[in-house]
Order: sequence, then structure tokens, then C-alpha cells
Amino acid sequence: MRVLVVSGIWPPDVGGPASHAPDVAAFLHGRGHDVEVLTTADAQPARQPYPVHWISRAIPKGAIHVRTGLEVARLARGVDVVYTTGMFGRSAGGAALVRTPYVIKLTADPAFERARRRDMVGGDVEQFQRARVGPAICGLRLARDAELRGAAHVLTPSAWLRELAIGWGVPADRVSVLPNPSPPLPNLPPREELRMSFGMEGPTLAFAGRLTAQKSLEVALAAVAANDGVSLLIAGDGDERARLEALAGPTVRFLGAQPRERVVELFHAADASILSSSWENFPHTVVEALAVGTPVLATTTGGVAEVVTDGVNGLLVDPGDTDGLAAAIRRYFADGALRERLRGNAARSVERYAPDRIFADLERALEEAAG
Repeated sequence: MRVLVVSGIWPPDVGGPASHAPDVAAFLHGRGHDVEVLTTADAQPARQPYPVHWISRAIPKGAIHVRTGLEVARLARGVDVVYTTGMFGRSAGGAALVRTPYVIKLTADPAFERARRRDMVGGDVEQFQRARVGPAICGLRLARDAELRGAAHVLTPSAWLRELAIGWGVPADRVSVLPNPSPPLPNLPPREELRMSFGMEGPTLAFAGRLTAQKSLEVALAAVAANDGVSLLIAGDGDERARLEALAGPTVRFLGAQPRERVVELFHAADASILSSSWENFPHTVVEALAVGTPVLATTTGGVAEVVTDGVNGLLVDPGDTDGLAAAIRRYFADGALRERLRGNAARSVERYAPDRIFADLERALEEAAG
């Protein structure tokens, strides 16, 4: 099978697609499939055993969309199926132009994400579904629906997002839940050694991901500030970083973008991972933290509660509930028995997300789409 993997971000970028797309490409290449990748980047990506084509982000908006769509079409002409984790409009248009089937890995509502980037809406994903909107957002919704309905198959990491996609008119038999896999774990150094390498002293929480409005990190910052002696380490970068650094107290440190291996080490070293997002689907970082035995303190948004069970492998609070998140942090560090129970359950709670199992299901979906 010949596969073109399309991803808007790629290492050293930070974020779920930048982790997922390379893992998929490596798996399919290892299985003997011919794999090519198309991404956008600030500089030429690192060399891989398969071709990685890239388009410079320095190209002006509009022009880069046209350039990327045409490149998808050029590369899709020579493959059996396109697997896209982002840039859905360009992927759908380019693949359709040369009549190559495409499979979408859906991680959010594309119409909502586009509207948020343009400051056209506030609120969260579920509010967006119910909102009465004007012609511009109606256009974004129509584009989303056309992109998804044209796909040979749509994969969603959570049942929550699958139901949304079906509500947008995608036939139910063409939407499947494919959870994000747990990461391949390196041989981790002893936890105390890792804590020293990060300069951790005392109770410490960790966050990793893109620093965007979606993550609502101001909620986490306020919740941490309400707990004396608790530190927070933040790995990642994004357009919210300067604002968040101005809000952060003395117990918060920003580490910047980190390699995935270092993020896994950060989670293993921390006492717990924290996720204060206003909207989410199925964050890679939740699975990564649990896989290395670290409980998660998170909001119940989207599909998070499909992975984190309150009182079993983490603690859950409502989105936007700063006091509730502060109370969860306080409870977690005050109750040693609770911490040990959650930590003991963490790794085994994500055993069902073993990469070989998840990627084998993906491989079958791509083979069916390729015909």
C-alpha cells in the first residue's frame, strides 16, 4: 500500500499531531508500506527513512493554502490513500482533484477551530454546536461538513467526537473511534534522578502541550497559586506564552518546547499531570502521563473522561472551575493513600491503548479505504 501522510505540524513542533503523524509513518514504513509525508515547517525537518516533503510557513497566508493543496494533489496522484491529521480543506481538495481516497484523523471541530483562530466566536465546542451564527460561520460549517463527508473514513479518538461528526452528517458506518496510543516508553532513569534533572523540589505538577487559549492554563495557574508549596512545570510553546508568563507566580517555570522523550521524563518525574482545558478531544499527553504511572488532574471536557476516571487514575473537575481544580490539587497532596492508589492504577489503565493494537486498526482502515 502506498500512503501519503499529511500533517500541519511535525517535530520539532509540539502537539498531538506532531507526535501522532511520525508514529504512524514509522509504523506503516516498518510494515513494508511505501510512505511519504507532507507537512509545513519553519525549516527542513530531520531526515527520515521515508520522504518528508515540506512547505515553508514563511509563504503568505492564502498562497500557502494554494501551494499546499496543489502539493497534496501532486503527491496523492502516486498513492493509494491519503491519511490526513490536519489541513483538512487542502487535503480533501487535493485528494479529490486526483480522485484518491482520503482518511481523516479528526481531533476537534474544524469549523470551531477556524472560527476561534479568527476571533469570530468564544465559548467552547459544545456551545458552538448550539449557537445561532451568521453567514461567515455557516460557511465554515459547510466547508467542514463537505471535507468530512467526502472522506472514505473518519477516525476520532473519542466516542464524544464521533457523535459530533455523525451530527454533522457523516454516515455512522464511516466514523470509527480510534483512541490515541500510549507512547513507546524509553528506559526511564530513576524518578529521583529525573526530578533532580528538572530541578523539582516538593510537590510538583506538570503540563505539556501547545500554549493556546484552548488549554485555559490561566485556570491551572490560579489553582496552583491557591496551594502553597506546589510547583508547576510547563513544557511547550504557543501564542499564549507571554500572557501566561505574566500571570504566573514564582512556583511556575516555563521550560519551552521539549522533545517528546523529555516530555515523557517530565511526566514520570512529576507527582501528577494537570490539564485545565476548556475544550479537548482525547489529549495525547493524558495517555503519556498515565503510561508512565503519573495520575492526571483534569477537566471533564470532551473525551477526557473516557480516559481518566475520577478517583481511579486521576481527579476530574468541571471546565473553568478554578476553585474545584485548586481543591483537587489540595486533596491530592493531602492524602497519601489516594496518591498511591491513583499512581498504582495509572499505567494499567491505558494498557488497552498499546501502539501495535491501535496502529493495526488504523492500518486496516487505510487498506479498506484504498480498496
